[in-house]
Amino acid sequence: MKILYYNWVDYLDPERRGGGVSVYQRNLIAHLGEKDDLSIRFICSGISYDMFSTRPRWEKIRHGSRDDSQRRFELVNSGVLAPGHHSFGHQAQIDHPETVDAFCDFVSAQGPFDIVHFNNLEGIPASVISAIKARFPGTKVILSLHNYYPVCPQVNLWHKERENCLDYDGGRKCGTCLKWQPDPDDVRSANAVAFALKKLRIEPGGVLFGRSFALGTRASKAWLKASQRWKEESREVLAFDQSNRDCLEPREEGDPLARVIPDSERFRQRREDVARILNENCDRILCVSNRVAQVAAKFGIDQTLLETSYIGTKHAELYETTQPKTSLLKPDGTVTLGFMGYMRRDKGYYFLMKALASLPDSLARRIRLVVCAKKGEKDAMELLRKAADNLCEVRHANGYSHDQIDRLLEDVDVGVVPVQWEDNLPQVAIEMHARHIPLLTSDLGGAQEVGNAPSMVFEANSIASFRQRIREILENRIDLDAYWRNAMPPVSMEDHEESILDIYRDVLKPEDASREESQAAAAE
Repeated sequence: MKILYYNWVDYLDPERRGGGVSVYQRNLIAHLGEKDDLSIRFICSGISYDMFSTRPRWEKIRHGSRDDSQRRFELVNSGVLAPGHHSFGHQAQIDHPETVDAFCDFVSAQGPFDIVHFNNLEGIPASVISAIKARFPGTKVILSLHNYYPVCPQVNLWHKERENCLDYDGGRKCGTCLKWQPDPDDVRSANAVAFALKKLRIEPGGVLFGRSFALGTRASKAWLKASQRWKEESREVLAFDQSNRDCLEPREEGDPLARVIPDSERFRQRREDVARILNENCDRILCVSNRVAQVAAKFGIDQTLLETSYIGTKHAELYETTQPKTSLLKPDGTVTLGFMGYMRRDKGYYFLMKALASLPDSLARRIRLVVCAKKGEKDAMELLRKAADNLCEVRHANGYSHDQIDRLLEDVDVGVVPVQWEDNLPQVAIEMHARHIPLLTSDLGGAQEVGNAPSMVFEANSIASFRQRIREILENRIDLDAYWRNAMPPVSMEDHEESILDIYRDVLKPEDASREESQAAAAE
């Protein structure tokens, strides 16, 4: 079986971009790559650009790690910048013929592939999917939903960086969603400078890269302005900004007027077009939690294509070697809460700090808090200090590595995952759960499915609901036996690998064989 994986960033990216999806992609390829009957390729797109050319092309990755060099490729000069907010609302997110042709040329040269598995659509036009199905009819297409980019140009259905987005109001809310958007020309120029330096083996993070990058970006901006004064056509060669072109309809020949397309129409069309492309061309759409499937169906994805596939984790083995505590409370009647991740509003950090700071003294003085998160903005740290003023004790780890997790969590009795958006399935939830730390979660996203315990779920953004759960914990009213009896064991990489391969085999079955199995199952 020959498989192609796609994500917008290289899974061995030295800058560690891509978060949990990159970790997942790296682990999956490492496992499947050891199988003799599988041939694996990987391609990324949306961050590598040339200085003086916009022609999309593919090539082997020539920078960063030399591991897996035979299977790692990238699309250079994609018409779609990645991550998603760098090309927010651009028409190219739906279609960009030159980028589609370059991607299909790669598939033709490196294939034929049995499976093309997209772990993201950021960095490429969605029409790549329909082009693959049209040009390579024997290839099956799988999409994993690690975020909501297909139905949300902001990616996370997180409106104005402050609230869960329940309804995009026909596209009108999308036009006012992002407070600030980077200039696409600046992003492309910076990416081009970084790409040139990395090919010279000058890697990000070093002093030489920093100084060279600063000089390069200044020089590229000066050259762009100068060249545009020399000749008009250089704008198409060196610049990238599509915002003006995207908001105007093509003019009729001889007509000096062009209709301005309203934001509501552009964003409504984006959602409808991408959903239609997926619904008509994907053979399976994998959701990393049941909640993701519910959200995707709500926003237009065909629910008959949706299938929950919990991702595998190396931490699963800890579930077999650790034991749950017999009580959430310590002998002195206190409880230690643990928060891991980022000091961000969408992750619930701001909500959690405000909720803890507001607790009455009878509850607050029985709570200790462990925060494992890189130091945030000034207001985030002020909230941490206010919580510390109210609670029994607060301890903070300014970032952490995976080999520190056991030490950081050894005193934690309850993990708190207070996400304020439909977070697909936070990695931190799995990491704590695998160590038999019960989770107190909001009612958004997939984290609540891990414990599968309504008694440990509170209403997102409701301090009253959170406070009630804390009171029940401190009153020792949580049935831990029932909690662990209903909890979902973490999925190991080995089990997930077999599950993924079963899905691949299923979609590759001839239609008549699949029909016979469906009829047999119905008869039973």
